Amino acid sequence: MYNLPYFKAKDQEQVLAFMHKNPFIILTGCDEDNAPVATHLPVLIKEREGKLYLQGHFMKQTDHHKAFLHNGNALAVFTGPHTYVSASWYKDKKQASTWNYMTVHAKGFLQFMDEAFLQEVLKETTAQFENDDNSPSLFEHLEPDYVARLSKAVIAFEIEVTAIDHVFKLSQNKDEETYKKIVEKLSQGDMQAQAVAGLMKDNR
Repeated sequence: MYNLPYFKAKDQEQVLAFMHKNPFIILTGCDEDNAPVATHLPVLIKEREGKLYLQGHFMKQTDHHKAFLHNGNALAVFTGPHTYVSASWYKDKKQASTWNYMTVHAKGFLQFMDEAFLQEVLKETTAQFENDDNSPSLFEHLEPDYVARLSKAVIAFEIEVTAIDHVFKLSQNKDEETYKKIVEKLSQGDMQAQAVAGLMKDNR
C-alpha cells in the first residue's frame, strides 16, 4: 500500500467512518492453488469487545466460496471516489501527474457461519440498505418459501479484522495555491472528480 504519513487520517474514527460510508467492498482471497479470487458485496461492520468484524453473505459453490473453504485469509478493500489530477494545475508544473483516492484495506480471517446467523445477516442487511421501516422489501415481509429457497443458495460469513491500513490521498502534500487550483479544476469535472473536490474541501 502507498504508505506516506501525510496521506493518513487524523484518527481511527475517520477510518471507521469511511468504512461505514462505503460498505460495498471487494473481498479477495486465494484458493487452494494460490490463485487469487475476488467478489464484490456489501458488508455489515460490527464492533465487539474492542474487536472489529465484517459480516455478509455470498452465493455457494462459487470460486470465492470454494477458495475460503480452503484458506480463510481475507482482504476486504473499501473504496471511495477517485480521479486523475493533472500536473498542469500545479504551481510547479514540472512534476508528475497523479491520482487522488481514498481506500481502506482490512485484513482478517473469514469463517463461515450457521443458518441462524445467515437469517440475521439477511435481515439486518436488508434493513440497513432499505433504510425504510415501512418498506415492503424488508426481510421479514418476504414469503417464507422464497426465503427458504434463497437461504439454500447462500452462506453467511464473518471476518475478524486483524489489521487495517488506509490511504486518504487528497493532495495534502501540495502548497495552498496548488491545492485550491486542484479543487477548482475537479469541481468542473465529472461526478467522481466533483466528489473528490468535495472531500478535499472537507479535509482541508
